[in-house]
Amino acid sequence: MRKLICLMAFATLTACSGGSDGVVGPEVGTAACSNDGQKQFVLDNLYDWYLWNDLLPANIDIADYDSPEELVFNVTRNFGPQSASNEPIDLFSSVGSAAADSQFFGEGKFEGFGFSWRFADQAQTDLRITRTFAGSPADVGGLSRGQQVLTLNSRSAADIAANEGVSAFFAANSTVDFEVQPVVGAVFTSTIDKAIVTIDPIPQWRIIDVGGGRNVGYLELSTFISTADAEFDEVFAAFRSAGVNEVIMDLRYNGGGLVSTAELLGDYLGGSVAQNLIFSSTEFNADRAAQYNTIEIFDLLANSISLSRLVVIASRRTASASELVTNGLIPHVDVAIVGDRTFGKPVGQIGLEFCEKILRPTSFKLANSLGDGDYFDGLPVDCAATDDLNVAVGADADPNMVAAMSYLNTGACPVTSLSGSNFKASAENRSAQPAKPRPPHRELLDAY
Repeated sequence: MRKLICLMAFATLTACSGGSDGVVGPEVGTAACSNDGQKQFVLDNLYDWYLWNDLLPANIDIADYDSPEELVFNVTRNFGPQSASNEPIDLFSSVGSAAADSQFFGEGKFEGFGFSWRFADQAQTDLRITRTFAGSPADVGGLSRGQQVLTLNSRSAADIAANEGVSAFFAANSTVDFEVQPVVGAVFTSTIDKAIVTIDPIPQWRIIDVGGGRNVGYLELSTFISTADAEFDEVFAAFRSAGVNEVIMDLRYNGGGLVSTAELLGDYLGGSVAQNLIFSSTEFNADRAAQYNTIEIFDLLANSISLSRLVVIASRRTASASELVTNGLIPHVDVAIVGDRTFGKPVGQIGLEFCEKILRPTSFKLANSLGDGDYFDGLPVDCAATDDLNVAVGADADPNMVAAMSYLNTGACPVTSLSGSNFKASAENRSAQPAKPRPPHRELLDAY
């Protein structure tokens, strides 16, 4: 059976890249690419591929929806599974740009300013930069982690949040004047233009000498894209040479990505200690199960390490492929999560291209070798710690690193461990507009 290449992502996207066996989408210029034709393609494939297709009414009328984007948004949220509080569980099915997908997952590039942000308060008045991407317009323009954004084009962050929303503001503007208060120093203003941003999937890694001949490996992974694959081999070759069998994986801002890259990382981490054992199982709906259900096993690679303990630094933005790797290793090695509970996305999508767009219906669920996979509320944290924006990610003083090293050195959380401070996602991030699908760099990186 041909193996599907799948993606897992944050908030409203998770997918399998490329088409699926037997599905050929209409091409631009054909009658099937009329608005009605696109809506019919989306509806037909929801009936075929949607994980919860048994919940979809048989009489859905495409005339009730203005666009294919609106159709997939409303059908999956209104007819898909609901939580105990009557909220839709499937926040992930979408229609987006095929070109943006290809550029992001194949080349690790997107058009934007090159930074991520979050509100440091529930009232959405304190807007902070959480990270910038090296060489991006934001990086060159002086933005950096921890800075407070006072105004954008002379408007306060609170005003923008209360009106169109920060996400919509950045989507609508190609040039933005940032008024910024640094962590240390005077307020400054920087005019920043959108450009092509290249993502370094592994911003940093190092070997920590803790004494007595014992070394701990640290790796920050920003997203699961194919450009990470070759870098993994370099990192784990160094880990293996240094005798590393304890690893800290920093996934605090990692919203997911390619399942194939997640499986490769699983092999580097677990291939030596769990060779030929189950990493994960993938289950489709009843109509697709016989052909597409699979079990992924750990493969031994030349640079697989003899992992004994894994600490995952997580936040409420850690999702999907990040959770797949963490959950897949739990039955085989000592795994601890520090920081905060993860987002909760144990499902994925296939990708069906049509009319220069791509349909990504939630189509499969995942579990580890113990059958554990129902973590829509996230994987629980073992040592809670604050993501302190005044401290560099992965620095010795980073509360998450303090908690991680305490666990590795003593088997316990530090006495001064702080409670996690990240809330799952802002309302604007959880209620995407159906006519404006979020591109991959927003879904996986929460980046602009």
